[in-house]
Amino acid sequence: MKPEQMTEALETAASQLGVKVRYDALTAGAVVSAGGLCRVKGQWWVIIDKKSSPSERASILAEALARFDTDSVFLPPKAREAVQLHRSSRTG
Repeated sequence: MKPEQMTEALETAASQLGVKVRYDALTAGAVVSAGGLCRVKGQWWVIIDKKSSPSERASILAEALARFDTDSVFLPPKAREAVQLHRSSRTG
């Protein structure tokens, strides 16, 4: 699965879980980040640097979705595997 396809599948799953995805410039000042999950006014967001590569975007989304129960949403096998990989690295 190409990184662009993985990103699209993970964005769709995020939307189904009520998680908003936003692409912004995140390289301001001394802080440089590719992005991640945050909560703003009760709403979950994944904010990703718009200059990040497709594979970085997929990785950030998979890492963020690893914090949610994704059993109820469709994910292609490779995308589900990526989420599970991040989930197991958090717990183990």
